[in-house]
Amino acid sequence: MRLAFFGDVVGRAGRVALCERLPDLKRRLRLDFVGVNAENAAGGFGLTESIANELFEAGADCLTLGNHAWDQREAIAYIDREPRLLRAANYPPLTLAPGRGANLFQMGGRNVLVVTVMGRVFMDALDCPFSAVEREVSASPLGLVADAVIVEVHGEATSEKQGMGHFLDGRASLVFGTHTHVPTSDTRILPGGTAFQTELGMCGDYDSVIGMNKHIAVRKLSSRMPYQRHEPAEGQGLASGIFVETDDKTGLALRAEPIRVGVGLKQTVPLVDG
Repeated sequence: MRLAFFGDVVGRAGRVALCERLPDLKRRLRLDFVGVNAENAAGGFGLTESIANELFEAGADCLTLGNHAWDQREAIAYIDREPRLLRAANYPPLTLAPGRGANLFQMGGRNVLVVTVMGRVFMDALDCPFSAVEREVSASPLGLVADAVIVEVHGEATSEKQGMGHFLDGRASLVFGTHTHVPTSDTRILPGGTAFQTELGMCGDYDSVIGMNKHIAVRKLSSRMPYQRHEPAEGQGLASGIFVETDDKTGLALRAEPIRVGVGLKQTVPLVDG
């Protein structure tokens, strides 16, 4: 299978950067499955149903959320109606969080398991992400139930994201991190066959501070005063993600390469034969 996942979509610049290019990328890379983190897609804070539909229509098969999951109140009702939208799987049971943290997608006769969790280092204190992932991956093991397993760690700490990669090596097709909005250069396949990247980066305007207006961000950072609410940067954007090709027999990765298309960073798109 050929899979792609894109990092946090930030505001209109991120939506335009991804939606304008995703149909062509699906065709060029012959993608079987596309996932997108969309937790910053609505003005930098949360997701609305109309924006989710915009991303689905562009070619996304799955959308994930993170620590901004509930910034738009309509998401609380929408996520219960939309199985393609996932929040973190490691919410404590007593929070009664709506929606789901994992889903087994049926794609042309093949099953793709997607699990998303939030990290606990420098983040809101949720349940153990490793326990949540273990529960979901054990319920739909790679090669037996799932033809591909994709796990997202939405977190601050590179160590926590890398730890998850090694924890799942040989049991997942792809493990990656989101949330910090800056792509890391460590795209690789781990010894057990799991594709990994510590941080996918964002889909948004890179002439910014992690997708937000740089002038507002610098003023707040330098003064420590809440002069103005953060706003997404509105220049030309870049879509950043990862491409993975898996072995049809094992579901493990044969190839993993970054995707960057648009304005702001050096562009790179994998070459696919045929």
